[in-house]
Amino acid sequence: MAEIHEFAGKVLDPAQMMLGEGPSFDPITNTLCWLNILGKELHELDLGTQTKTVHALPFMASVVARIDDKKQLLASDEGLFIRDRATGDLFLHADFEPGKPGNRSNDGRVHQSGALWIGTMGKKAEDGAGAIYHVAKGVVTTLFENISITNAMCFSPDGATGFYVDTRANRLMRVALDPDTGLPTAKAEVFVDQAGKDGGIDGAVCDADGNIWNARWGMGAVDRYSADGRHVARYKVPAKQTTCPVFFGASANRIGVTSACEGLDDATIKANPLFGATFDLGIEVNGMLDHAYKA
Repeated sequence: MAEIHEFAGKVLDPAQMMLGEGPSFDPITNTLCWLNILGKELHELDLGTQTKTVHALPFMASVVARIDDKKQLLASDEGLFIRDRATGDLFLHADFEPGKPGNRSNDGRVHQSGALWIGTMGKKAEDGAGAIYHVAKGVVTTLFENISITNAMCFSPDGATGFYVDTRANRLMRVALDPDTGLPTAKAEVFVDQAGKDGGIDGAVCDADGNIWNARWGMGAVDRYSADGRHVARYKVPAKQTTCPVFFGASANRIGVTSACEGLDDATIKANPLFGATFDLGIEVNGMLDHAYKA
């Protein structure tokens, strides 16, 4: 039976995201970044000064990753773009799903090799419309197809195991990887089966001990699973639709989570001002920083 922990953290940013997603910590700038997908915005919070900056985007982006001190990578419904940090200029890097304007990017994460795993889904969450791709220096390889809602992409500390989920199916999958490339070396297998259970397995991160921290959509919580797949703890969050956790801080010992208001009526959003906010869970963890994308 999983331990239940009441919320003991704080609000990092009270702005109500319609669909807050893709949080990442940038150690170059000591900045926590995340996306408001439906609002077409990149949000950046300087953790040193607590200064918040919002960048308007021309597309629906869902993932932001550092490249170096001058460039970032953005995954969007129009492809992968390199963003100039100083000017905000965008340059197309790879179109991983050409000819599918009805789709958008969703969850994604950079593997230890510097390659990106990026998932897609239909803009109306159509059954089986999405897929997961591996992108290495702009070269796109299709990994998994016929997925409705791509989520939970993360990697074991040694880079030899990858995880992902179709939130609609609610079965967290595990697959062996080549740690030097981030490409699968075997067929995927079910790691955690939550089919038919309340709430959806959403975004996830893997810590330095191999535990998986997963945002549970619809349950207002972040769940922790052990390296062998046992549900060991649930940390409550005062926002029903939690979307994706993130390790942050110089030593990656803090954990935050984004949330969303998508699908909720105006009265519910107004009555729950923390729905869509971004949180610090207020606990110490043995996290790992996300890796830089090798362009």
